[in-house]
Amino acid sequence: MSDDHDRFDNFSRRTLMKGGAAGAAMLPMGARAQSMSAGGASATGPSVQRIEVSLDINGQRRDLTIDTRSTLLDVLRHELELTGSKKGCDHGQCGACTVHVDGQRTLSCLTLAAQAEGTKVVTIEGLSDEDNLHPMQRAFVENDAFQCGYCTPGQIMSGVACITEGHAGSDAEIREYMSGNLCRCAAYPNIVAAVKQARTEMGG
Repeated sequence: MSDDHDRFDNFSRRTLMKGGAAGAAMLPMGARAQSMSAGGASATGPSVQRIEVSLDINGQRRDLTIDTRSTLLDVLRHELELTGSKKGCDHGQCGACTVHVDGQRTLSCLTLAAQAEGTKVVTIEGLSDEDNLHPMQRAFVENDAFQCGYCTPGQIMSGVACITEGHAGSDAEIREYMSGNLCRCAAYPNIVAAVKQARTEMGG
């Protein structure tokens, strides 16, 4: 009983998710190969093209070999294990994947990773230093501007950009320029309050 319990404790949720995803991915591949083989066609699909890229992520150079079709979001989450940027809609409509590219807010689910080469990418993990929260992060905590927290990283990244872009002059302006970030918990009034608080501290 104790041995089984120890093994369970060492089995992380992320390991489980990776294993489950790998197993699920094999099913359609096997079925497709069998179907194509039966029809006399080649069971080999189009070859995957991989390229070498060098990305500046949170001030660190990361040299990677990636699929040319990989989005910046997938590379951040699966190659670099920077899971703060969330995959919500995967269509650029919810804002959960927002990062900064050369200081501009960017939807990483719609950006090819190869496009980010030569730029400076900042994710939620790189927004603060090791000892101090960014003013926007602190404002979100102090104003209770989140509930489930899933959209929070994207909200924070957009909130910072909202101020640095000069679009935080009023409640209405903040709402307008934060409208690309959806919150299913409806914490919008608290998010506006957090942006206003951080605006003062950031000097926006």
